[in-house]
Amino acid sequence: MPKATALSEDQLQRALHDLPGWSVAAGKLHKEFTFADFTAAFGFMTKVAIEANTLDHHPEWCNVWNKVVIDLVTHSAGDRISDLDVTLAKKIEKLIER
Repeated sequence: MPKATALSEDQLQRALHDLPGWSVAAGKLHKEFTFADFTAAFGFMTKVAIEANTLDHHPEWCNVWNKVVIDLVTHSAGDRISDLDVTLAKKIEKLIER
């Protein structure tokens, strides 16, 4: 697995421009998703888990009924947002588009 590279502030702002609804919260790439019900939310989490596992990069997340909150940060990059977080966020966005 290639080493993750922490993003500069400029790189982070450019990445956010391409990630609708994502923001930085508590130093992490953050987004909240709402679904029709628990089954849809859990199904989404299953799809994210498969993508995350292929990257060997796992989100911090929480699910309560129809809501899923995802936070992404790279511990091996000094607990900063990295290119790997952006890659996973883009993969997550593609799951929503389906």
